[in-house]
Amino acid sequence: MRRLQIAGLFLIAYCLLAGVAVVFAQQAAQDAGKAEKKAVAPKAELQARQATAQVAADSGTYVIGPEDVLYIYVWKEENLSRSVPVRMDGMISIPLVDDIKAAGLTPLQLKELLLAKLREFVDTPDVTVIVTEANSYKVYVQGEVRTPGVIRLRAETSLVQVIVLAGGFTDWADKKKITILRKEGGKESRIRVNYKKIIDGDEGARDIILKSGDIIIVPN
Repeated sequence: MRRLQIAGLFLIAYCLLAGVAVVFAQQAAQDAGKAEKKAVAPKAELQARQATAQVAADSGTYVIGPEDVLYIYVWKEENLSRSVPVRMDGMISIPLVDDIKAAGLTPLQLKELLLAKLREFVDTPDVTVIVTEANSYKVYVQGEVRTPGVIRLRAETSLVQVIVLAGGFTDWADKKKITILRKEGGKESRIRVNYKKIIDGDEGARDIILKSGDIIIVPN
């Protein structure tokens, strides 16, 4: 009888230990699952942002400006990855590096700047910069074009290309006397352009690369 009692106690103890082991195993699996989800979530968001980006990731041509919205992705650093607006003063706010000037830089240049700043806090950081909303690079077309108004640009664009985006000239347009108003360094300049000579390929006539804020006036 005593042997049966001892055997019973051993059986109960074994069952209790086995139950505890199962609980710990389940908890460990849940924790691992949560950790995996945390690791995957930022990467999935990066892929989603890239799919809908208005400018290619780490672009070397688009110049960031006020009112743009950026997505900064730092690999394996969930707390640093975030969407940030470019303020009117051209600055963005990122943890650890605080305020940093983004306006005037391309996404690629901003990436290199962030890498240099983050190396003080993160081992071998890996950064991606995406322009999710390109709101700053815009020009204004008025006068004898079919669809005058504000044209938002996503990359380096010339006068000839913008005329196409504006629907082309009306029948009354004077293509020889186009004026581009440009403000730089607080000063306004006027650039006279003979569109016909550019199209005809006349010597010395060249297409003009537009800058954000340019006003193109097509007279009649």
